[in-house]
Amino acid sequence: MRRVAAAALVFVSACAPKIVPAPVVTAPKYPEFVRPVVPPSLANTAAAINASRGWSFLQNGDLRTAEHEFLAALKNDPGFYPAEASLGYLELARHEPRAALPHFDRALERQRDDVASLMGRGEALLALNRDADALAALEAVLAVDPSQTEIRRRVDVLKFRVIEQDIAHAREAARAGRLDEATRAYTAAIANSPESPFLYRELAAVERQQNRVDDALDHFRKARTLEPTDVRSIVQIGEILESRGDFDGAVHAYSEAADLEPGPEIAKKLDAAKARAAYERMPAEYRAIEQAPQVTRADLAALIGIRLAPLLQGGARPDSALITDVRNHWAQAWIMSVARAGVMEPFANHAFQPRALVRRADLAQAVARLLTRAGVGRPASARPWESARLRFSDLSPSHLAYPAASVAVASGVLTTGPDNAFQPSRPITGAEAIEAIAKVESLTGLK
Repeated sequence: MRRVAAAALVFVSACAPKIVPAPVVTAPKYPEFVRPVVPPSLANTAAAINASRGWSFLQNGDLRTAEHEFLAALKNDPGFYPAEASLGYLELARHEPRAALPHFDRALERQRDDVASLMGRGEALLALNRDADALAALEAVLAVDPSQTEIRRRVDVLKFRVIEQDIAHAREAARAGRLDEATRAYTAAIANSPESPFLYRELAAVERQQNRVDDALDHFRKARTLEPTDVRSIVQIGEILESRGDFDGAVHAYSEAADLEPGPEIAKKLDAAKARAAYERMPAEYRAIEQAPQVTRADLAALIGIRLAPLLQGGARPDSALITDVRNHWAQAWIMSVARAGVMEPFANHAFQPRALVRRADLAQAVARLLTRAGVGRPASARPWESARLRFSDLSPSHLAYPAASVAVASGVLTTGPDNAFQPSRPITGAEAIEAIAKVESLTGLK
């Protein structure tokens, strides 16, 4: 009986699978791989033994046996994440980064701060040219273990590379008109380099194209904060404020830009913004003149008093202060100014009649007197229109309005209508009055 039992034992031993001893690794084949750490609570489990053997086979170059051991570990304990991470490294050894990713992801689902899994995932993403995702994985390693100086160096290099890629992508998308895509790329670049003013400036330029004015203004201001001498951003701020009707704000921005970088282009923007700011401070009645179908004497007095003020200085009429019907009128100051200069006179009863309509003969009279005042210091330039004797189909040389009409037309300030008619009694529109005053400005060198 004993002989039978002994024979049976020999037979069973012969049929049992032989356990291949794990190799002793002296020169790891993959020294860059980070060996997953087994938690102390699982250190002596069958899964841990399989995983340890598998790692030895992996570093010895026996990938097939290593895979067998890692799968055995997971069979013993499906939640044993070090074996899952090890399978990820096994796929990296096979140059299969796409196959490696799911293993690292499953390991991180079970232990999100596992350094080996984060490192392996970063390597797989780098191999797949997914630099931005790889950067996030390596930064997660540093968040777990800040002492990883080599990883920090790699993060810095990778961050620079990712920023360059994002910038190149953003600029190409912007040039191609893919503005949403450009915005996302610039936003990604800023996340990795939040202290780079040019990124905010370029993003803001794209946002202006998208009509996202509030965002653009915020980003131009951020660029200017990071780089106080950033003239381009300051000018863009001025343009946005001007487009919003904040002309005082635009003047402030253009003034700063002009101080930093004097030049004709910025000076032109500044002058225009100043003029518009001054215009917006004018009474509503003055701002309505441009659209007015008919112009009053007060309207014309205000136009002349504001835009041709230098021509009104000096030579005041002694009786000009005797105007009885403009007290508290919105244009009182300018009415008094043109009256003192004799450009627009009150009537015999000392009434200015500010609400009376201006006709072409009235405008011609004011234009002729303005040109006369301008010509005092420049007689040669004034001689051509002062000596002209034009013919009009509806205005004879003996008419009281003829001399002024001849000067106004000869100077080019006013024009004639069909059949060379002057139309002295036709009311003037706001647009016509503004055009005439602009021509006087140009003739007299005030514009």
